[in-house]
Amino acid sequence: MEVAFYAGSFDPFTNGHLHVVQKSAKVFDKVIVGIGDNPDKKRRFDKELMKTVIEEILRNNNISNVEVVCYNKMTVDAAKDNNTTFLVRGVRNGMDYEYEENMAAVNEEVAGIDTIYIRAGKLGSISSSMVMELYENGKDVSKYLPKEVMDIVK
Repeated sequence: MEVAFYAGSFDPFTNGHLHVVQKSAKVFDKVIVGIGDNPDKKRRFDKELMKTVIEEILRNNNISNVEVVCYNKMTVDAAKDNNTTFLVRGVRNGMDYEYEENMAAVNEEVAGIDTIYIRAGKLGSISSSMVMELYENGKDVSKYLPKEVMDIVK
């Protein structure tokens, strides 16, 4: 059984993230969405709240082979704890790829876990931070966020 770990802060979870989850769920027997902390950013939304919202999104989209967990350690350690065989990373552009490829090399060396990249899709040009900046400046972000996330952003 092939199990993948898709990690991120998901602060908030965007339609780009959902796209990666949907694609991953078709490739792997099971996908674990791991909500971690980015030490370089202050969280906007509580991890447990985002976990609940992502679980609702999964139900509403009939995605049954995805589980959501929160963690407070290195991603590779959380992936190992969940018996995963691959890390999944969404890639928006060449800059993402360069960053992710460096991380993948280290993760493979220290934990023996390989990384699979999935394009973030047509909304891949937008990040959670950018969505929130647009929102905080009065712009409509409804096309970037699942309805369930829009409900908690408002």
